[in-house]
Amino acid sequence: MPALDPGLDGALMVCGTSSGAGKSTIVTGLCRLLARNGIDVAPFKAQNMSNNAAVCEDGTEIGRAQFAQAQAAGVVPHVDMNPILLKPIDTHGAQLIVLGHPAGTMTAFETSVPRTDLFDTVLATFGRLRREHAVVIVEGAGSPTELNLLDRDLANLPLAERAQLPVIVVADVDRGGMLAAAYGTVALLPPNLRRWIRGFVINRFRGDRELLQPGLEILEDRTGLSVLGVVPSIDGLLDAEDSLDLPATRSTSAGPALDVAVIRTPRIANFTDLEPLAGEPDVTLRWVDTTAQFRDPDLVILPGSRAVVADLAWLRARGLDTAITDTAAVVLGICGGYQMLGQAIHDPDHVEGGDAIGLGLLPVVTRYHQTKITRQRAGRAFGHPVRGYEIRHGHPARQHGPGWITLADEHGTDDEGATRDDRIFGTSLHGLFEHDAFRTSFLTHVAHQRRHPYTPSTIPFALRRRQAHDRLADAIATHCDVARLADLIGEAHLDPVAS
Repeated sequence: MPALDPGLDGALMVCGTSSGAGKSTIVTGLCRLLARNGIDVAPFKAQNMSNNAAVCEDGTEIGRAQFAQAQAAGVVPHVDMNPILLKPIDTHGAQLIVLGHPAGTMTAFETSVPRTDLFDTVLATFGRLRREHAVVIVEGAGSPTELNLLDRDLANLPLAERAQLPVIVVADVDRGGMLAAAYGTVALLPPNLRRWIRGFVINRFRGDRELLQPGLEILEDRTGLSVLGVVPSIDGLLDAEDSLDLPATRSTSAGPALDVAVIRTPRIANFTDLEPLAGEPDVTLRWVDTTAQFRDPDLVILPGSRAVVADLAWLRARGLDTAITDTAAVVLGICGGYQMLGQAIHDPDHVEGGDAIGLGLLPVVTRYHQTKITRQRAGRAFGHPVRGYEIRHGHPARQHGPGWITLADEHGTDDEGATRDDRIFGTSLHGLFEHDAFRTSFLTHVAHQRRHPYTPSTIPFALRRRQAHDRLADAIATHCDVARLADLIGEAHLDPVAS
C-alpha cells in the first residue's frame, strides 16, 4: 500500500448494516492507520447507546469505544468525540448523558422523539472536531435504515446529509445474511440519503475469497456501489461495546491457569475492566450467569452494573448470591459489584430503584445520590501506582476496617475500597487491571491464597492494546482499497458545519 498523504484533510462516516456489524472495529483501525501515516485524526460518534463508558481527564463521560478509538488515533479522549451517550437502565428507558454529564432519563419512546437541541449539540461538537483535527472518522449507530426513526436519527445519514459526509457501510459476513443486509440497507433508503453512500466494507470474513466473489459482484451490480474491502476476522480484539459480543471463555493459557469467574449480570457495565486479565498467559476468564457454571473458581469478580439493585435481585433469583457468599475463592467487586458485596444499599430518591440488602461480605453501606461522580483518581494499591476512574451515583461508606487503595491526587487523600480477611475486596475504581505491576501483584496474591502456580504476562497491557490496534490497521491496509478510502475522506474537506 502506498503511504497516505500526511496532508489528507476531510471526514468519513462508517455506518453498519446492524449493531455489531463492526463499525467500531473499522473506525478504530482507520484511526490507527491514519495516525501511523502522520495524519491528525480523531473519532466521533454523535450518539452512542452503551453501558461501557470511560471518564476523560476533565471528568466528562463518553462511550468506551470512542475512548479506545482516541487511543488508537494517538489523541487525548474528549467529550466532543461522543456528545450524547444513552446508558440503558432497562428495556423501557435509559440515562441520558449530554456533553459528558447526566441530563435526566428518557423512556424508550422519548429516545426516539426528535430533539432539535440534541442535533444542534451534535453539529457543534462535530464542527469543533473538524476545526481541531485534519480528519474525523465518524461512527454511525445501529443501522442507518431504521425507517421509523429516520426523522430523528442523530448519528447516521441525516448527519451525513447535513455535514456532506461520504459514507461506507460495514456488513458482517460471519453471522450470515450479509448480502441481504447490505443490499437492503441501501435499497430501503430514500434517495436523498442513499446518495451519500459510496461503498461497502465486508467484515469478519473467514475462508476462500473466491467463493464470496460472485456474491460481491451481484451486490455491486444491484446497488451500483463498490465493495472497498473484505476484512478478515481478527481474534483478540479489545474494548467490546456490547455484552452480547463477549465469548463464554477467554484464555491464552496452554496449561493449568488461574480460574477467574466473572458474574455476567443482565445490566453489566464497564466489563472492559477485565480485558487485561484475558491476555494473561496463566489466567482463564469465564463469564458466568448460572450456578452450574460457577464451579470452584480461584477468583470471582462482580463487575459494574447500570442497575445495581435490579442485578442484586437477579443474583438472588438465580442462587448466585449463595454461590458467591459460600465460595472459598478470592472475591473482587468493582463499582456496582462492590456495592453488592456490602451490607445494605439506601436509595431514598429511587436513583437505583429503592433500598436493598447486600450480600454482607464487606462492612460497607452504600447511599445513592442524584449527583453522579465522574472523575479520574490516582494512588497506590498492593504497593504499586495505580490510576482509575469513577462513574457512580452510589457512595459506599466503610463502617469499620481498612481500605486497600490509598488515593492521593487533586481530589484529596482517601483510604479507598474495603477488604476482609485478605480475600474479599471492593473498589469504586475502574481500570485498575490496566496497570501491569498492580495486576501482577493482585493475581500473585490470588494464586497464593489458592495455592496455585502463577506466572505473569511479560507483555505490558498498553503494548497489547497497541498491537491490537495495529492488527486492525494492518488488516485494513492489506484488504481494503485504502487509496479510494483516502479519496472519500478528501471529498469532505469543505465542512459546512464547521464553516
